[in-house]
Amino acid sequence: MDQLALLFVILLAAVISVPVGDRFGLPAPVLMTLLGIVLAVLDFVPNVDIPPGLILPALLPPLLYAAVRRTSWRQFTANKRPIFLLAVALVFVTTICVAVVAHTIVPGLSLAAAVALGALIAPPDPVAATAVAGQLGLPRRLVSILEGEGLFNDVTAIVLYHVAIAAVVSGEFSAWQAGLDLVLSAGVAVAIGVALGWGANKLLDRLGDATLQIGLTLLVPYASYVLAEELHGSGVLAVLTTALFLSEYAADADDVLSRLAGHTVWDVVDTLVTGVAFGLIGLELHNALRTASGRWGELLGWAGVVVGVVVFVRLLWLLPATWLTRRLHARRDYEEDIPMTWRETVVMWWSGMRGVASVALALAIPLETQSGAPFPDRDEIVFIAFGVIMVTLVVQGLTLPWLVKRLGVRADTEREQEFERELAVRAAKAAKRRLKEIETVEDLPDELSEQMQRRAYEIGLRINPQIGDEERREAQEKRVRRIKRLRRIQSEMLSAARHEVLAARSEPGADPEIVDRVLRHLDVRSLR
Repeated sequence: MDQLALLFVILLAAVISVPVGDRFGLPAPVLMTLLGIVLAVLDFVPNVDIPPGLILPALLPPLLYAAVRRTSWRQFTANKRPIFLLAVALVFVTTICVAVVAHTIVPGLSLAAAVALGALIAPPDPVAATAVAGQLGLPRRLVSILEGEGLFNDVTAIVLYHVAIAAVVSGEFSAWQAGLDLVLSAGVAVAIGVALGWGANKLLDRLGDATLQIGLTLLVPYASYVLAEELHGSGVLAVLTTALFLSEYAADADDVLSRLAGHTVWDVVDTLVTGVAFGLIGLELHNALRTASGRWGELLGWAGVVVGVVVFVRLLWLLPATWLTRRLHARRDYEEDIPMTWRETVVMWWSGMRGVASVALALAIPLETQSGAPFPDRDEIVFIAFGVIMVTLVVQGLTLPWLVKRLGVRADTEREQEFERELAVRAAKAAKRRLKEIETVEDLPDELSEQMQRRAYEIGLRINPQIGDEERREAQEKRVRRIKRLRRIQSEMLSAARHEVLAARSEPGADPEIVDRVLRHLDVRSLR
């Protein structure tokens, strides 16, 4: 098996892992990691030959962009306090605790190298956490916090990591310079993210065609990441800023085709890149196996201690942080997404899985310092890092569904349904207001006006039938059944038309472009 065949196997598995995970109630990222582990120990499977410096730029931008598409700037600002406590403060605390413990138990490990180890395993993976949480029907507030934590903690951790690596490589460290680098990195990233977001928004308006617009959105995350890194900014923060800007300002309510096609394309990208990322985590196990040759007992002992530190520091931090956030939340007038019970706090604790960023940072540790000497204890750092990643991702990922079920943590469906009802009412009222505006400038016949009034009301009923009274609900249900029957018949008619047009493609003298254009017209008609 060569590298190309291995890539095809991983991509195919990424697609298959989704229905398999749904069937057995297991997270697809965890299944992909297990597959990678199996492939890593097979003799005929080649070692992955990807330069470590390309892992983050290749995988992280599309994953971050896809994750931001599911949220909003308003959600981040409303939850800035819990996100700050988890994404910034907890990363610092975890890094310090891991550094102190690792410096103590690993003979000869310098403090700067220990800080690098702490930084690269401190951030929970945003993709793993949200992918697992999304399948378990958790309360939306928990998913929001996990998404916010996962998106912003990489920014803090990667900056800390680079500072620590620079200190080891150069042999010099300045706290003042490190703090200045952190501020400058964030400032450059935000400036680039806003500028690219603004430019991309203007270009999207001018392109017009849905295909070109989606193509641009596929390029923007990479452009934002690479440009920020070239200018010594945070590539992760730049991608987040660009994505948030576009999600806030690039939404056109009437651009239906681009929105539907864009969601489909990004769902495909998210599925494939996530599968590759977590398959790569398992495949990189061969690095840890090679490092541990003849030293299994010693290295496993160190890795076990660090795993305990990472897991229990998160719990010990979450308990008081959640209590403090709830106390402050009680004094606020607006709602904030926070864990409301100790059960939800426990679920948040067990959701702290490490993943793609940790693997990339571990593999990106330089081989040598500026003096030409080997990077101190690089093999030990890589092994410990992979130990933490495998335990948190596989063990926590596989047991999280059981824990959620045992604790009885579920989404507040009544609240979600109430919000859906509110949106249905608002949509119907907006349609009626627009109809009144049209009636003031156009002379509509009474019959047409009454018909449009019913259509406006039906807009809300189709979203949520519960907003109508019993008589209207029954009438709407009859109407829906009739419409479904008409659509079924129309669908069969359109299917016959598509088969006939598609058959013409293979006829002598047929122009494929004209056939495809007619077929596209029928396809669009079928979506209505």
